[in-house]
Amino acid sequence: MEKRLGLYIHIPFCEHKCDYCDFYSLTKFDDYVRFVDTMLLQMEDYAAQTKDYIVDTVFIGGGTPTVLPVKRMLEIIDGIYRNFNISSDVEFTMEANPATVNLKMLKKYRKAGVNRLSFGLQSAIDTELESLSRIHTFDEFVDSYEMARAAGFENINVDIMYGIPGQTRHSLGYTLEQVCDLEPKHISLYGLKIEEGTPFYNKRKKLELPDEDTEYEMYKYAIDYLAFRGYWQYEISNFSTDGYKCRHNLKYWDCQEYLGIGPAAHSYFNDRRFSYKRSVDMFMDALEYVDAGIDIIEEDYTVTAEERVDEYIMLRLRLTEGIDVNEFKEKFGKDFGAMFEKELKLYIDNGFMEFKNGHYSFTPKGMYVSNYILSSFLSFDSDIAKNIANGLDK
Repeated sequence: MEKRLGLYIHIPFCEHKCDYCDFYSLTKFDDYVRFVDTMLLQMEDYAAQTKDYIVDTVFIGGGTPTVLPVKRMLEIIDGIYRNFNISSDVEFTMEANPATVNLKMLKKYRKAGVNRLSFGLQSAIDTELESLSRIHTFDEFVDSYEMARAAGFENINVDIMYGIPGQTRHSLGYTLEQVCDLEPKHISLYGLKIEEGTPFYNKRKKLELPDEDTEYEMYKYAIDYLAFRGYWQYEISNFSTDGYKCRHNLKYWDCQEYLGIGPAAHSYFNDRRFSYKRSVDMFMDALEYVDAGIDIIEEDYTVTAEERVDEYIMLRLRLTEGIDVNEFKEKFGKDFGAMFEKELKLYIDNGFMEFKNGHYSFTPKGMYVSNYILSSFLSFDSDIAKNIANGLDK
């Protein structure tokens, strides 16, 4: 059977760091030539290990990939095609901030092989964008979106956020309506999280945030509205029109193999989960001065049989289709219903889960508190798996 692989390329640079963001990125950096050269070196290092794999999804994320000079990005894309076996029907995604693209750039990326764009919008209301310290307006986003269409991009995702300071269900509804009217193929809906180490965390007591009940009403309203507009939920935060689920994201949720390139990137490859330290300087030094013995590995471990079961449960339950009991039995030789009989009955009786057609899955009510529920199922504490669940797909 042909082995398939997802490829994630991390570009850790931003024009401006949003006040809520805790992803690793730098706003001041000038040696893009050196950075790209070391990214290409890492790709070359992995070329031999992946020669038996077909790469059928590529995701260039960040940070903000579109702040990288076009010439340097084209070198990275060329390196991807030169070092890996890229499928003829590859899903090739690039993230973009609306304030950092132009038509000429987008045409070059489309011609180079990128066929899916993911725009970080967050809100269609400028005051909400300002509260998030975004560097674009809604009108600027619309201009960028129309440029992407003109450049030949059919498959576009738009990120929306709920739980924004000052946001109401009505204002979220306005954002949803405006985005749906543009007819993207995919919409991602994320709840704002106040993460330690961010400016939002430092001023959290002053933020005008919706309470938990209001946030849940926003989430439930968004699910219903998006379904009404033809966007079907397939994962806690992801919605698509027919045939446009994000294939790269599904690799995470289906426990398939993927390889991360770049500082702070995560991988699941050859039964190992590993990640690189959050340091561009260390990354470049380690790739350039191999004999210096610079350790850029943040975490590296072989997934045990018990962890594999737990990770499968955690990740599959994020999907609306949930866990197929027959597939679970075939994969692990265990009866999922019997393993968690007490917990499943409790959550089904209280409306957080359901069992239909041989599948255990969360209801929208359960998805909203999924992290709490999953902690009652799982016996391990994997930071990498948590990171995946908390949005490594972006």
